[in-house]
Amino acid sequence: MNKLVVFLAAAITCCAWADTLTLKPGHPDAYVVKKGDTLWDISAMFLDDPWRWPTLWGANPQIANPHLIYPGDELTLVFIDGVPRLVRKGGKAKVRLSPGMNTTAKGGPVPPVPLSLIEPYLSFQQVISPEQLEGIPRVMGGERDAVGYVKNDVVFVHEELEIGARYGLYKKGRPLVDIDGKTLLGLEVELAATGQVIESGEISKVKLLNSRQEIVAGEYVMPITDASLLPSYFLPHPAPDEIHGNIIASNSKNTEIGVSQVAIVNKGSVDGVKEGQVYAIHRQGDQIAIDKNNENRPYREKEDLRAYDKVVTLLGDGRSVVLPKVYSGELMVFKAYDKVSLALIVNGRRPARLGNEIMAPVPMVLGTKRD
Repeated sequence: MNKLVVFLAAAITCCAWADTLTLKPGHPDAYVVKKGDTLWDISAMFLDDPWRWPTLWGANPQIANPHLIYPGDELTLVFIDGVPRLVRKGGKAKVRLSPGMNTTAKGGPVPPVPLSLIEPYLSFQQVISPEQLEGIPRVMGGERDAVGYVKNDVVFVHEELEIGARYGLYKKGRPLVDIDGKTLLGLEVELAATGQVIESGEISKVKLLNSRQEIVAGEYVMPITDASLLPSYFLPHPAPDEIHGNIIASNSKNTEIGVSQVAIVNKGSVDGVKEGQVYAIHRQGDQIAIDKNNENRPYREKEDLRAYDKVVTLLGDGRSVVLPKVYSGELMVFKAYDKVSLALIVNGRRPARLGNEIMAPVPMVLGTKRD
């Protein structure tokens, strides 16, 4: 009974802490938003947990689109019923247009993360699900007697396409495989050219309007849509507790993934992943085998063990323990596909690695530090 009381008390205390915003030491009392700022940067000036921006910012119901802020806005830290809130002083920066036209915001709203870091993944790359692969038209060849085709060339597509419609021609990229090493979650494709249908039929003709790379037989042909564009200006916010996943790929050629690099995780929109969700990254705890004949000598169960250590681990009568997970940093989702999502590493205590776990972040409480 006593244990239950202690557990409930701890749970209540934890929830109370989770609902309390702790300001970062040395935070400013006011800040004027500058061009090039991001919501993550601004939130990090005030909070150790920048993903708690929606709580700090609050609703601000007195203004339209309260979640948007603009360069030139003056933000002031206030306390409402003892709770810190960041509010905008006056309206957003505006510019007066000619008579008959509405007043509009000066410049675009502040993005959640630097657009320059994620724009290439939104403009030139897509992820196709395994189900989509089967029905996508492919380039069969071209009018010119050549292996590769460039701007102004005409290529043949084995599909009846709408005359005048514009299409993207994509090169096949790497397969995205789940953590089990077997399940195909999607296929990366990269935009190589755009074209317009000039003749429709069982074999349609597409004239290349521009080309970033040579087009060859086998390229995928897909309609140009807004699917690759950045979703509406989402807010950084904590991921739900029920979603757990793993990093399965990255844009880094190294084994380590650092801040401002892109990671791909094995959860997507079908799992409830949304743009703006922030996940904590954890390295799985090492599994340790301890030989009872020598309690002070742990043997790590890893591939690089010496042969003797492996024998002790496999044949010994010792016990096995798993060390705690190690916090590595945080990532923010900026594009959710069906079964995978693209995320930017926004905070890194340690470099992330392939296979690292992702889960809902936990607030820093009462000045504690994540190990």
